[in-house]
Amino acid sequence: MPYNEVFSRKNMIVIAVMALIFTFVSGSLFYVYKYRGYVRYVNFAEYVRRGWPMFTPFNCLLYMFTQKRASHSIMDMNEFPELDPIKNNWKIIQEEVLNLYKNGHFNSATKTGSSASFDLGFHSFFKNGWSKFYLTWYGYTHNSAKMLCPNTVKILESIPEVNGAMFSLLPAGSQLKRHLDPLAVSLRYHLGLSTPNSDNCFINVDGKDYTWRDGVAFMFDETYLHYANNNSQQYRLILMGDIARPMLSIGSIVNFVYKGFAKLTVVPNLEGDKQGLVSTIFSTLSPIIQKTKALKQTNKRMYLTIKHTVVFTLLIFVVGILAGIVNLLRSLGTIIIS
Repeated sequence: MPYNEVFSRKNMIVIAVMALIFTFVSGSLFYVYKYRGYVRYVNFAEYVRRGWPMFTPFNCLLYMFTQKRASHSIMDMNEFPELDPIKNNWKIIQEEVLNLYKNGHFNSATKTGSSASFDLGFHSFFKNGWSKFYLTWYGYTHNSAKMLCPNTVKILESIPEVNGAMFSLLPAGSQLKRHLDPLAVSLRYHLGLSTPNSDNCFINVDGKDYTWRDGVAFMFDETYLHYANNNSQQYRLILMGDIARPMLSIGSIVNFVYKGFAKLTVVPNLEGDKQGLVSTIFSTLSPIIQKTKALKQTNKRMYLTIKHTVVFTLLIFVVGILAGIVNLLRSLGTIIIS
């Protein structure tokens, strides 16, 4: 075959691959922004700020290969019998979380400068009084949890579908603003342990209210917009778990890569617990981030310059990843042609 003809075919494959990637990425962004779920973003700017668009194409791959029973904003718990042992032992779990609460272990998470406070995924909730105590997180079981909550840990370890779990505290009169989680690797499981048992304490997922009740389990897809309010006079304590998203075979490959990233976000409760790489980096950068935010009041021009530089750097990083994928596919195409 003449060289020019081979070169032309290679170029056509590269162009076709790039067009396919562009179509899928843009189509994913449009679908999530415009059509996914019942609740819409106020505008595209809100989607960029809160919707984690850089993860949208990868999440859409998971949506495409998610089993039917998990393809909802709120799950039917009858379709997840493998999780029943958690709910059936809620009294045992309740006893351990109440001991944690009485002994002040939730305070360490919100104490400024503590290792537990450098939580990239949940740190923005601390200002509203929300707190947590990790039990297990994507392959790692916290030493503090083994010591203080041995029965709960044992129950969770008996269920392979549990990717991660923590106890979550939402004080009386507090709220969590509308948000969503960036990665579609798991489904979010809630089990009421010590709640107001009142309609005044609820979570809204994709426009639907759900009220926490003691001993009652609830699970939803955390990549839908959701928010929570505790308008009661009592705190709310729940077990919050990340449950493996039921996938068809192809989707499991993408999910495996996602889980590898999640492992890097381990956050310690107390001294002696492991700290993941991402959490370590965040703890190092956090003081710099706080100083940068302070510039917003004293030197807004400098603040905007730094902010836009960071955003631009992240965009370059994402483009670099996409370029790497294109080069990989180009190499595969060359091998196939040869």
